[in-house]
Amino acid sequence: MGSCFYNSHLLVTQVNTCQLPPLCKQRRRQINGSQRAAKVVAYHGFKTPPYKLDALEPYISKRTLEIHWGALHCAYVEGLDKQLGKSDVLYGYTMDELVKATYNNGNPLPEFNNAAQVWNHDFFWESMQPGGGGMPIQGLLEQIEKDFGSFTKFRENFIEAALSLFGSGWVWLVLKREEKRLAVIKTSNAITPLVWDDIPIICLDMWEVSNYISPHLMLFLFHSSE
Repeated sequence: MGSCFYNSHLLVTQVNTCQLPPLCKQRRRQINGSQRAAKVVAYHGFKTPPYKLDALEPYISKRTLEIHWGALHCAYVEGLDKQLGKSDVLYGYTMDELVKATYNNGNPLPEFNNAAQVWNHDFFWESMQPGGGGMPIQGLLEQIEKDFGSFTKFRENFIEAALSLFGSGWVWLVLKREEKRLAVIKTSNAITPLVWDDIPIICLDMWEVSNYISPHLMLFLFHSSE
């Protein structure tokens, strides 16, 4: 499992103040104006999935999670912590703030890839549960039927988005804040809907490692209990 550990949030990074987006500069002023007796360094924690590693079988094997979560996700956490440990420019950021700030309006800072991959993977594990799948209920189902026509149509759109994604990336069901509607979107590499102020609801990791050992992930997400 590498040397990842469980803790809270590290918010420090290697960037020149002149290169920082406004949110970074504002937070830097807050830090510089505070009276700290000594430098405090807190690290972003390596979260465990909310279920045992074999709980998603046969759709996702224990071995897949040992590699995907235990090695690759861990490597993103370790990489982020190393980057953030070099200065205190981003000290005190929440993970959401860190992703948005390092995205830098489409001109990502060096920390963005690791920060976004950590956020995406934390969210990905929360998008699944043992015995999951089937039909959503109540308000979510009503909104899906309103925006897609039916749950079947949404499922078709989501699967088509996954099958048509070129290269590595993610497929998301999001709520568009301004338009107040649900949408299926694709993002490449580490890009997350947070950077556009969309609200993620579920996501599917389409990086090759998530499927080459257990290629049944979409079956798990949309498995019907009927």
